[in-house]
Formats: sequence, structure tokens, C-alpha cells
Amino acid sequence: MKPVLSQQLERIVLAYLEDANTPRSLTIACLLRAKEYGQLFSMKVDPSHYLDAESLFLDVQATEFLRKLDVNVKGVDRKQAALDTFWESERQCCRTNTRLSRFVLNGPFEDTLDERLVQFIERVRKIIDEWLGPLPKEVTPKHGSGATFEDLSKLSTVPDKMSSRPTITASARHLLPLWSETAWARALMRDNSTNSEPKTVRGDRFSTAPKDATKFRGIGVGPSINVYYQLGVGAAMRERLARVGIDLDHGQAIHRRLASGASRYGTFATIDLSNASDTVAYQFVKAVMPQRWFEVLDLLRSPMTRVNGKWVKLEKFSAMGNGYTFELETLLFAALAQACADELNVQISPSHGIWVYGDDIIVPTNVANALLACLRLFGFTPNARKTFVSGRFRESCGGDFFDGKPVRAHYVKDNPTEPQHFIALANGIRRVAKSHGAHPDRWHRLRRSWLRCLDAIPHSIRRLRGPSSLGDLVIHDDQWTTRTGTGDEQGWELLRAYVPVTKPLSWDHWKPHVMLASALYGLPSEGVTPRDVVAGYRIKWVSCLEQPTLELGTVK
Repeated sequence: MKPVLSQQLERIVLAYLEDANTPRSLTIACLLRAKEYGQLFSMKVDPSHYLDAESLFLDVQATEFLRKLDVNVKGVDRKQAALDTFWESERQCCRTNTRLSRFVLNGPFEDTLDERLVQFIERVRKIIDEWLGPLPKEVTPKHGSGATFEDLSKLSTVPDKMSSRPTITASARHLLPLWSETAWARALMRDNSTNSEPKTVRGDRFSTAPKDATKFRGIGVGPSINVYYQLGVGAAMRERLARVGIDLDHGQAIHRRLASGASRYGTFATIDLSNASDTVAYQFVKAVMPQRWFEVLDLLRSPMTRVNGKWVKLEKFSAMGNGYTFELETLLFAALAQACADELNVQISPSHGIWVYGDDIIVPTNVANALLACLRLFGFTPNARKTFVSGRFRESCGGDFFDGKPVRAHYVKDNPTEPQHFIALANGIRRVAKSHGAHPDRWHRLRRSWLRCLDAIPHSIRRLRGPSSLGDLVIHDDQWTTRTGTGDEQGWELLRAYVPVTKPLSWDHWKPHVMLASALYGLPSEGVTPRDVVAGYRIKWVSCLEQPTLELGTVK
């Protein structure tokens, strides 16, 4: 059986585990040497068991170093874990739908508690109505970068999607008169008229993507025309959310900053939900969304999912993979938080006491318990391991803090095999070691691990040092060698970097009207580069000021 970890990665991780020298790190080192991956990947850290930030960080880094590794471990069926989560989420949504259906139908109501719940639902709907306003007069649909129902990930560029037969759900066929006026539809009609009639499908298809070493993440891969318009509606919702203070473009950085302060002063709670998008039940959305918005969202959603070749009617409203799911769940959770605050007469609003980014929620601690109860009532499950109302630890959007100090670990997601992989790993290790506010001794605990990353990089590439602003094009260091540019680069400070090279697919691959339609969508004239495809790397002089885009051309 192929080793789970490469020998080089094992040496890098063991160097840290030994130098951390805590009971937890030494236990993990023993498990790693014994190849007991099942136990290793299942270990967790409880921040409430620690008294200081650095002790917590040392154990978090030891525990989390390999947990998100995309590997197959004996005895662990990651796809089955994703399927189990799918079915459990559907059962959870079914229970929520059953419980809420009578409120959507306006009765019958059994007692005053029912009446209070009706009033609360009406409050949430009013908040959402005020935030979203009227439907936009027009939306700008767009193609995403991922696969669709019949466009596989290897053939998911925009011209690929505009060359294949489109797919659409029956309800969304009402949009075909609009779609027929797009450059996409015209290109298909002219270049491939026999394949231009959209194929009606019953919904999306269940797929998975790596999450960590113990499970995959479930995704609903939707019909191409549905996704095209879903993304447009999602963008319109994002713009309306921004108007009321919910900034999804910069939300992660905002949440991390707030989590840092909350861990120090305790004024805010950070809340995270388990399988949030998969547990947004259909009847919940119908109950709280304004009618005109609900009708649009319902028109575009996939009512069914094909799982292992069989079609299943969905109890959830939409899955990850739907083009508006992220904006919708952000809206719903923010509105619930606002309604809870209003019930408690707490004067807060989005960006002034309420911050939501997907299922990452930050609210004042005096609102948190009411919101948690409300979330459970509407069918959601707060993640106890990632929800913090009290204590000295908070986490949100990839930022983990104890008393205001960063304790987020660096995760290895793939076995490193090539120089660029070891550069990225070395930079990740250095980044957590030298995070603003990190203990000065942290670097000493991680330095040998960092050096072992460099040992795996050829000498000519190992010399490519530079600032963190250049990302993983260079090895981050405090000292590097530069030269002053000449010609078009006159006056620029340049240094050598390890730059990825791509080979765009020539437009000769596609027919003329697809080329024209792609140009109207803003694609570059030199060709199309498939997502995550790099032909190779080369050493090149680049500006110190900013990270260059992928270089086009041949590999040297």
C-alpha cells in the first residue's frame, strides 16, 4: 500500500513535533511513526483546557498539521462519510419542513407560543424585505469556474460550456426567452444548432470534494443555465447586502480582526454551524423570504439531486454548488441575528454588532444564547467545537485567537513533491511562526521544520528569497538580493522568483461564434487557461512591489 505521507513530509512534521516537546506533540509523533493514522487524524484540541496562547498553539499545530491532508487512510471511506452527511442533513431538513409547514400555511396554531413564533417569522421576513428591497430590474448572469451537470471539471472553461448542450431544470425553462437572447445561445444556434436546445434535467448531481483526511465535502453540481442565472442573482443579493453593511468581499478579514478582539475582551461571541447550507430547509426559506424573492430563488434551485444514479427529492433549499447559496445563508443568519437582537431590545445592526459571512456569525455575547436557541428552532446545528460564547478563545473565518494572540495552525493539504509545494509549505510554517502577536519562541519551535522544507528544494531555487507580498513565488525571508530594472522596468526593484507558466488553449479549439461570444464575456484574446492548470515553472526576475500573474509561454 502506498504510504500516506511521503518520507520528506514525515521528516518535516516530526521535526516540529519533537521541538514542540509537549505531551500532545510527542504522542502524535509516536502515532505518526507507528503509522496509526486513524487515531492521529481523529484527535481534537479543546481551547478551554489551556491557560495561555502559546501552549494552545503548540498543541493545535501538532494536532492540525496533517488533519486536512488529502489522503486515503485504511479503514476510512471519505466518500461514504459525505454521503452519510447528505442523508442526515436531508432527514434534519425533513423534520424542519414538517415543523414549519403549518406556519407557512398560516395554521392551525395550537397555543400562544405558536402565535409568538408566527410574529417572530414575520419580523424576520420584514427585516429581509427591508434589506433586499424590490427585485432588481435586471441581473447580470455569468459563468462560474467549476463544473456543471454535464460539463465535467476538465472541460469547464467558458467556451467549453458555451459549446456543449446546455442543461436546465423544468421550472427554469421560463427563462429560456431571456437566455435565447444571450451571446451564448446565439453562438450555439449558429455553430452547433443540433445541440442548441437545452436539455431538461430533474436537478443537480451529488459530487464530492476533499475536506480533510476523514471525510469529503458534498457538493451539488447544477444545470448550466440554472447556475448561470443563480450566479447573477447571488451577485445582486451580495450588492444589496453590502448596502446594509454586510461586506462579503472583505468579510473574512473583518471577521478575523473582530475574533481577535473578542478573544481579548469577551464582548462578542463567534458562532459556527455544522453543515449549514445542507440544513437550510425549504419551508424555512419559504417562511422568511419575501414572496417575490422566494419565487425567483425557487425558480432557479434544483428540486432534486441525483445520488448514485438515483434521483432524490430535496428537503434542503439549495446546496453548496448553487450560485446563490452563500449569499442566501449569509442573509438568513444575519436576519435571524437581527430579529433576536430586536426581541431583546439590543440596539445593533449589520456591521454595528452583527457580522455574518456564510455560516460564520459574530454577535454580542448578550445576544448569542438567544440566537443559538433560534438557530436550533429553525433546524440548524451549532458546531459546539467551533462556537465560543465565553472564555478566552474565539475563531472566525480562518482566524483563531486566544487572548488576542493568533493560535491558528498551518495545515498541509497535499503531500509535497515538487519545489513549489515545499516553498508553499515553508512559507506557511514561517507565517504562523511570525504572525503578528505570536510568542517570540514560536519560531524556534518551528525553525527546524522550516529548514527541512528548504532541504527538499534544489539549491538554485532555494536561493530565491523575497517578501511575503510575492506569495509563494519566493521563499519568505528577511533578506534577499535585488537589482534595479532597465528598459521598460527602469527604476523598479527586481528579484528572482519561481514563477508558474501556463499554456493557454488556442481559440482554434472552438468555433467562430463561440470565440465571439467568449470575447463579449471578456475573455482574453490570447486564449483560455483551464482552471488550476500550470504547465511548469521558471526562474524569472519580478518586481518586488506586487505579485505577477501567471506567465504565458513556454517552460524553461
